[in-house]
Amino acid sequence: MTERITTAGVAVENGRVFVARREDEGVLASKWEFPGGKNREGESEADTLRREYLEELSIPVDVGDLLLSFDFTNGDKLYHLRCYAVTHLSHGYSLSVHTEVRWVSPEELMLLEMAPSDGKIREMVLSTLLKKEH
Repeated sequence: MTERITTAGVAVENGRVFVARREDEGVLASKWEFPGGKNREGESEADTLRREYLEELSIPVDVGDLLLSFDFTNGDKLYHLRCYAVTHLSHGYSLSVHTEVRWVSPEELMLLEMAPSDGKIREMVLSTLLKKEH
């Protein structure tokens, strides 16, 4: 089985969390996610998140603490997902693999259709991060 590290970034501002909706094609078609992506050889996880946010959303981010880490399989690959806190350094988004971005409330976050791995991140966000903000 092939193994890959993948990352996700969670940004929380004023009790709202940032999510992005994937394009209408592919395995994650129209699903909401916490942006991030696959780690490249020799790249740190923080560098992966900074690169992915620039490539997919055209925004720079500061990468903070590791919030959650877990493994999941997809097909014949084992993914090691690393979820970090991120701070957006700009709010002028340009979308390349997403159709929409939103800052959502906890109530709105619960209603979004997400991939299973992002669903685990959502659980953590709702139970810890957003509670600290209030």
